[in-house]
Amino acid sequence: MFRVYSWGVGKGSLGETAFLVLTALAGEPRHGYAVIEEVQNISGGRVRLHTGTLYAVLDRLHDAGLVEVDREEVVASRLRRYYRLTGAGVARLTAETEQMQRTAAAAASRLRRLGLAGEGGAR
Repeated sequence: MFRVYSWGVGKGSLGETAFLVLTALAGEPRHGYAVIEEVQNISGGRVRLHTGTLYAVLDRLHDAGLVEVDREEVVASRLRRYYRLTGAGVARLTAETEQMQRTAAAAASRLRRLGLAGEGGAR
């Protein structure tokens, strides 16, 4: 049976962007721009979210019950909304992290058997 990967947040894989957003929110509630900065930091600069992408992901995560609004404040006449993980969001991020760790361990093991990975990584 083939697994179909989805960018949604249903029962399948979260997708990298949703995973990174949940990870960014795992430390503390954050507003949109702070989430964008934290995702960039977590990914080592590899992922740079645009605001439209971020809010689409946050909407899907909210609809799935994984994040919720923590609070709102007005800064320089603009509404700033802070998001936080729900209990379901923590559980989902934990499960996804554990699955990724198992997958990475399997890949590393196979690379070691091929002599392609050592102390410093792939040759």
